[in-house]
Amino acid sequence: MRTNTPAPRPNTTLADPRRALGRRGEQLAAAHLERLGSTVLARNARTRYGEIDLIAFDGRTLTIVEVKTRRMGPSTKRMRPDQQPLAWLRPRQRRRLRRLATAWLADEKQIRPTARTIRFDAIGVILDRRGRLLRLDHIEGAW
Repeated sequence: MRTNTPAPRPNTTLADPRRALGRRGEQLAAAHLERLGSTVLARNARTRYGEIDLIAFDGRTLTIVEVKTRRMGPSTKRMRPDQQPLAWLRPRQRRRLRRLATAWLADEKQIRPTARTIRFDAIGVILDRRGRLLRLDHIEGAW
């Protein structure tokens, strides 16, 4: 007898080291925002244009957050400036994040708090090869 149960999906986080690295950075960024008094409303919020890493609210400000994570290799003593996570935030990516935020805010299915301000933040996370936090840089109002 056959059932209509779909086959289990492989855990893509384990299969894709880049995705696992990004998820770990987002976890650390979310914990950082919560320590600052924000509530994380959404992680990896999907819109028709793509995905927003984190959306947080502190009671007044709705914050749309882009998280960039890098891993330092075992032989790396220091990262070059062009290897820093936030060095990768280019104008094109900033435009994309604004478009994503507009789509998320326009989606009537989303529960959105009443915010006085909307802010775009960037969080850069640097991990060691074991996934432990070495550095976290948070730029409020990055653009």
